[in-house]
Amino acid sequence: MSYYDIDSILTDAEKIPCTFQLDVPDLGYLDNTPTQTLKTGSRVALPLWLAEMLAIASSSGGLDEQGKSFVTFDLPPALGNDVVQALKADPRAVPLRDQSAHFYGLATHMMDLSEEQELATVLRKTYVTRATEIALHARKVGGVGHHGKSSADEGSNLGVGGAGEEFLRGLDERERRLFRKAHDGAKAGKEWMENVKKH
Repeated sequence: MSYYDIDSILTDAEKIPCTFQLDVPDLGYLDNTPTQTLKTGSRVALPLWLAEMLAIASSSGGLDEQGKSFVTFDLPPALGNDVVQALKADPRAVPLRDQSAHFYGLATHMMDLSEEQELATVLRKTYVTRATEIALHARKVGGVGHHGKSSADEGSNLGVGGAGEEFLRGLDERERRLFRKAHDGAKAGKEWMENVKKH
């Protein structure tokens, strides 16, 4: 991803629940106590980029004299046990956008930072299952509508309306890009076939 990629920037801004393992002077404002020290055991939601920096500092020798790291962190609610169990049951039934608009980006970062082996397996299955569903929906777009009109005649270049709109609402940004590319490919293929038939 590019340095200027807006999706990457927004992913890095996602909040991660962290617990400080050390007293840190002059950081009390993170816990709404600006004039005090941030105490050991304070739970603070930090942006992903900062949590990642503190985790990297901890793993590369950023430990105190007793061998404690700066922070420990938990998986964010978007990757919590309830969400993972729902994804295991049926990945298509979980509206990922309700969890995070940049669900896969957040999940990728968290897999790099944590040792959750099961998470990688669940996410891989989720992506493959949902990508298949996205491809099926994208191919329907541009087909014949309810009244014998094409969806383009009905004023929708993404086939949005009813179930299609509900489906799109649950997709995270990466899935929406995949949908657009699959839709554009299906539409271009259909136009090409119509041109071939004319000539």
